[in-house]
Amino acid sequence: MAAPVPPGAPRQQPPSHYNPNFQQNPNLLSDNMQNLSLNRPQRPNSAPRPSPFGQQPPSFPSTGPSPPMSRPGPPPPGAVHRSSGPPSGSPPPTLPQNLSAGRPTGPPFGQPPPFGTRPPPGSFPVSAGGNFAMGGPPGGPPPSQGPLAPPSGTRPNPAAHTSSLLTTPPTSSLGVLASNGPPAPTAQGVQRFSAYVPPPGPPPTMVSASAPPPVPGMRPLAGGLGVNAQPRPPFSASPQGVPPSSLPPQGIFAPGDVPFAQQLQSQQVPPIPGSGQPPRMFGMPPPLPNQMTAISPVLGQTGSPMAGSSKIDPNQIPRPIPSSSVVLHDTRQGNQANPPPPATSDYIVRDTGNCSPRYMRCTINQIPCTVDLLTTSAMQLALLVQPLALPHPSEEPIQVVDFGEGGPVRCSRCKGYINPFMKFVDQGRRFICNFCGFTDETPRDYHCNLGPDGRRRDADERPELCRGTVEFVATKEYMVREPMEAVYFVLIDVSMNAIQTGATAAACSSINQVIGDLPEGPRTMVGIATFDSTIHFYNLKRALQQPLMLIVPDVKDVYTPLQTDVIVPLFECREHLELLLESIPTMFQNGRTAESAFGAAIKAAFLAMKSNGGKLLVFQSVLPSVGIGALSAREAEGRSLVSTGEKEAHKLLLIQVCVDVFITTQTYVDIASISVYYYHPFSALSDPAKLYNDLRWNVTRPQGFEAVMRVRCSQGIQVQEYHGNFCKRIPTDVDLPGIDCDKTLMVTLKHDDKLQDGSECSFQCAVLYTTVYGQRRIRVSTLSLPCTNNLSNLFRMADLDTLFVCFLKQAAIDIPLTAPLLVREQVTNFCINVLLSYRKFCATVSSSGQLILPEALKLLPLDTLALIKSTGLRTDGRIDDRSFWINYVSSVSTPLAIPLVYPRMIGIHDLDLQEGNGPIIPVPLPLSSEHVSDDGIYLLENGQDCLIYIGGSVDTIILRQLFGISSLDEVPTQYVLQQYDNPLSKKLNDIVNEIRRQRCSYLRLKLCKKGDPSGMLFLSYLVEDKIPTGGLSYVEFLVHIHRQIQVKMAS
Repeated sequence: MAAPVPPGAPRQQPPSHYNPNFQQNPNLLSDNMQNLSLNRPQRPNSAPRPSPFGQQPPSFPSTGPSPPMSRPGPPPPGAVHRSSGPPSGSPPPTLPQNLSAGRPTGPPFGQPPPFGTRPPPGSFPVSAGGNFAMGGPPGGPPPSQGPLAPPSGTRPNPAAHTSSLLTTPPTSSLGVLASNGPPAPTAQGVQRFSAYVPPPGPPPTMVSASAPPPVPGMRPLAGGLGVNAQPRPPFSASPQGVPPSSLPPQGIFAPGDVPFAQQLQSQQVPPIPGSGQPPRMFGMPPPLPNQMTAISPVLGQTGSPMAGSSKIDPNQIPRPIPSSSVVLHDTRQGNQANPPPPATSDYIVRDTGNCSPRYMRCTINQIPCTVDLLTTSAMQLALLVQPLALPHPSEEPIQVVDFGEGGPVRCSRCKGYINPFMKFVDQGRRFICNFCGFTDETPRDYHCNLGPDGRRRDADERPELCRGTVEFVATKEYMVREPMEAVYFVLIDVSMNAIQTGATAAACSSINQVIGDLPEGPRTMVGIATFDSTIHFYNLKRALQQPLMLIVPDVKDVYTPLQTDVIVPLFECREHLELLLESIPTMFQNGRTAESAFGAAIKAAFLAMKSNGGKLLVFQSVLPSVGIGALSAREAEGRSLVSTGEKEAHKLLLIQVCVDVFITTQTYVDIASISVYYYHPFSALSDPAKLYNDLRWNVTRPQGFEAVMRVRCSQGIQVQEYHGNFCKRIPTDVDLPGIDCDKTLMVTLKHDDKLQDGSECSFQCAVLYTTVYGQRRIRVSTLSLPCTNNLSNLFRMADLDTLFVCFLKQAAIDIPLTAPLLVREQVTNFCINVLLSYRKFCATVSSSGQLILPEALKLLPLDTLALIKSTGLRTDGRIDDRSFWINYVSSVSTPLAIPLVYPRMIGIHDLDLQEGNGPIIPVPLPLSSEHVSDDGIYLLENGQDCLIYIGGSVDTIILRQLFGISSLDEVPTQYVLQQYDNPLSKKLNDIVNEIRRQRCSYLRLKLCKKGDPSGMLFLSYLVEDKIPTGGLSYVEFLVHIHRQIQVKMAS
């Protein structure tokens, strides 16, 4: 008989022969979330991956047998390790080529659907040469290399309706362990990683017209290079506050460790075209507290920097530069929080107390002690929370902890969950909550003595005491009913437009291929209905010889057949369901019904799913025109009206129904106020493959049902508001009928008291949800950050990506309520106020002829300009396009939000000239027409669409090699990527497949040519150009920002 497992003990490690893809126990998180890199064919010449940390993290042994858990492989050798202090040693090596891993986007339409895994956004693929391109998640092998592992992740099941997290059970009396602070740093006395040591030298000084004496710590970007700079050690000044990490918050240029002129001469790292500065590599020293970049206009004829025809050299302004190595990020070092790497970089996290930045990021990595200090900075204090985000394949899996019937240990006052920052005192008999400060008695079964360092002796053996993210098994007290079945109900538009465009056939084919990816077992239930001007349910019971159609003609007073007839177990009805899906396009092919009872169909599905809840998948092609929710075309009005549909959607949320709408349309359908997959204009030739891949990922990705989320903060800070796609029954909790690994929520914060300088402020996100197998889980992520009274520290530790995405989401919230012009003004004023605050209170230079940018926020003007010109803030776009943009932004993650506003552009006409061992994706080009030649071909992608622009003078040989055409007149309007028998075509296919894997989306391809409306669409994404409707160029925008700062400084 197996020995009993003590309360709170983590699951035991699997034997060496254990097959992690075998679903031995549906309760295992490892089976659902961690097998990200299994069964993936390795790249040629790939090498094994020993642990770069010198030792493995604690293995959390169990005293008895328990379900196995798989672990992805350790990080590859040679990756750069982040330190919390000034680095030393040799330059960091780049990552080996075999790190790339990702979720394939699947086969073209009609082929078998091998499904691979999906990496977390924010990872880059690595080329054969060790370099990688800027983008999202790392890509796996091309589809031609064979099928990959099945999707990882908990595909949860709609679960029991839960009570508020605040009112859940008090502290358990069973024994699991807690920690007195995060794990202590490894006492080896030797740094495990070497990092780049800058040569001695000063940050260059600035010289401009009528400038005061130069000030150390600042570097002009153009027009102000010092000529009499004196050498000075790079770390001669002691940093203020917490020692900075080796990674700047958003540093792109060298931090001033070498004079700028010497850096340009040395050419140690080839700069990106159009950039006058070498890129900052992760592992290089961080910026000093007042590190900044100064942009000086070229002197006009009058001698004043801003007088006359002042200009800024376009080649010397800040632009994004891709990193060249993978970062190994410890979330805490030396008992201090380690600032996270940029969200779009490729990094591997080791959880050493704080949660991974994939799960939670803060706009500022040092919390201001007072509201006045935050107001002075003009920045926003907020969190971006992605609770079920996918980890990197090389990261340690999230540990599942089972406390037994008593549930996890919690604070008896604020109900905060046990975490590494709860301090144990009185020889472990009591613990102090890091949120409310209350001192609790340690449950007798949970007691453990303290070591000489004041930490519990078992802290490193208990995941909840040394890891920032853990998952607790919830008890029956966390639910008010038994977990329900996983219900998938499908609504398909069979109106005349849907049949004629091929949308119905594409939907049925996609659903048919995805059926095999649904969870197996008796808990999986399915139902299907079609609609045109009436609603057609289908009885799929096995006892029937064939599916039986049940028609509901009344679309104003909708009713539904018996639930037991229309929602049945998948294993009983699979044959009938497959037969029905093959027959539906033929059944309605001669139909002449143009009307759509979309609203009535939604109401009927609501009635059918009312007692269970689940996932509702809707395929819509035309505007709802009859019955409940009928609408008329109102696009000409140029605005969106509030409809009663929002109330109906709220009813669906209340019964735990998650709705995903796939809009396959060629016309206006009024998608305001709903969350959708958008295919416009739908093409039966090119879009079925994307529809299939989107649907497959929707039902197979890691997800949970019937979730409740709450964020807790330390005393002095409180949650102001939650933003995202959810509903709220009570102010403190967020109800999520469905939550998945792609969904991100913004949590704005505010002060309710003064914080103590030097103390730490903690944030904890707790999500109670149900897996697809009916298991209740509590995902808990904790982040602890230092507090500061120093304004310079706020700017130095600002996270540009998080700060900008929070403001992007805020703009999306304001667009339906405010005129686009006013929203653009708000966006611009935000940028101006932040830079004004830095110039006024932190920058020591007194010359008004230079625009001073904080090192961490030097790309803020470019991001702001890109947002102003984005789809959501344009006045010349379609309402549907704007509505889709708003809904997408409301829940998009940080790594995917950045390319949405600042896309990536690369040249593909000269791919043959690139080295064979270089990166798969070439170095991105600035989004300016100056970098687009008439004889070139360029690819531009924003995570949603992929545009290929063909210039007017392209060589016919290149056209034939890439597209199989001999002239521009033959460019097709609908395009499907083909691979021809030549190296150039193969490289283009490799690039497109790599981008699809990085962005975790089967991007649609569209050919654009010069002089055509499609060519104008491509040029509209070049955000650095001046646009005819009055939008400023990047250089003009910098001048505008500078002048506004000057005006406010003068006033």
